[in-house]
Amino acid sequence: MALKNGGRWNHNIHYHPRILHAVPDGARRALDVGCGEGMLARELRRTVPHVTAIDLHAPSIEQGRAYADDVDYVVGDFLTHPFEPASFDVIASVATLHHVDATAGLARMRDLLRPGGVLVAVGLARNTLPKDLPRVAAAVTVGAVHRAAKGKWQHPSPVVWPPPVTYPEMRALAAEILPGSEYRRHVLWRYSIVWRKPQD
Repeated sequence: MALKNGGRWNHNIHYHPRILHAVPDGARRALDVGCGEGMLARELRRTVPHVTAIDLHAPSIEQGRAYADDVDYVVGDFLTHPFEPASFDVIASVATLHHVDATAGLARMRDLLRPGGVLVAVGLARNTLPKDLPRVAAAVTVGAVHRAAKGKWQHPSPVVWPPPVTYPEMRALAAEILPGSEYRRHVLWRYSIVWRKPQD
């Protein structure tokens, strides 16, 4: 699926296709957790009839609402917002889990997902040094090549650094909270978790 992102690029946008390709056939309702100004939500809306995009950062949500689309933008905390349980066919999250308690965040997304639905989270975790030095060197090199070719778009959302959870800790949390999920560590400072909720 081609992205219509206005030529924007950064480490988060780089992994949007991983989310978009995981959207299950026939998905009717999607939730973008920590949506920022809504770029991913708008891409999800190309194939999913109803998309809700939630973020605590009101200025980012206002930017999203300025687009001529029918995404449902919500200013709020997805951990406490009164969504109906098991009400989404796909839940996406990019660079959000390190802003909240990761255990609570994964559990909340699990509970909001319908049986047979797909959860895809792309996130940041903390490197373990010196063990991860080769990965850090690779990320710096590959990132520099991408920036030279594409530039780098600076998103308007708040930044949390360093991430509180390490990559091995995120892998363990995913295995515990989302049994059978696929965890992958990617080159550009990101991991991904893909999980299909079992049917009842």
